[in-house]
Amino acid sequence: MSRRNKHEGHENHERWLVSYADFITLLFAFFVVMFASSQTDKSKARQISEAVEKALADGKSVGVPPAVAKILGGTVDDKGQGNAQMKGPGGAQRATKDAPPDDVVELMPSLKVLSSTLEQEIKEGKVEVSLEPRGLVVSLKQAAFFPSGGDVVDPATYPTIEKLAEALNAVGNPVRIEGHTDSQPIHTARFQSNWELSAARAIAMMNVLVNKFKVDEKRMGIVGYADTEPEADNDSPEGRAKNRRVDVVIANRLVKQPKPPAATPPAASK
Repeated sequence: MSRRNKHEGHENHERWLVSYADFITLLFAFFVVMFASSQTDKSKARQISEAVEKALADGKSVGVPPAVAKILGGTVDDKGQGNAQMKGPGGAQRATKDAPPDDVVELMPSLKVLSSTLEQEIKEGKVEVSLEPRGLVVSLKQAAFFPSGGDVVDPATYPTIEKLAEALNAVGNPVRIEGHTDSQPIHTARFQSNWELSAARAIAMMNVLVNKFKVDEKRMGIVGYADTEPEADNDSPEGRAKNRRVDVVIANRLVKQPKPPAATPPAASK
């Protein structure tokens, strides 16, 4: 047998190490991406992403596996893959799509502050605080803030409302005050229906926030929902009590300021 045939017949039994190394690198990349995606701290997640990108950029000179470069980095191919996770998990394209617009203000700090300052009221069932897609919602229960069938805010609740006002004044977001009732009909000399009662309570709460605690009224909006947006079943006293409320909603978007009108040139004298 010739020397050439002997050379061609030689097998490399260590080729499996290359595939194994690629697999381990992919597994590491996967867990890094999952960890970064789970971080609620956006700055930390961004730092992790940047660190991985830098490591990949440095690693290209020593031969980053093509599969890893396809997911976490590399140049863009004809399918748009690569280039800082453009199509991969947590990639640049996804980050751009999921990133909040520039006019969105982070409400998580306000949620933490209100949950802490209103801790006692929350325990007593007077207030509920939640972060929803529409914004930060502070639900003020009627039994604590208004007399039955009335729209006068109980002065004993002013300390609680003051805490809310401080949180409102700390952000520039628009505020919507929503009045809600249960399904029990009302017909009094003052209120002909639950529509009137729900709107009157929202207006009363706005007046306290504006006149007593100096919240800018230009940020305010008033809505009366009557019994059309219940939180619980109206068939039980407990459910009806939960539905009688005023929700103060800190919207998750800033109001875009209208452009000032163009100056009108003075009319020419005749």
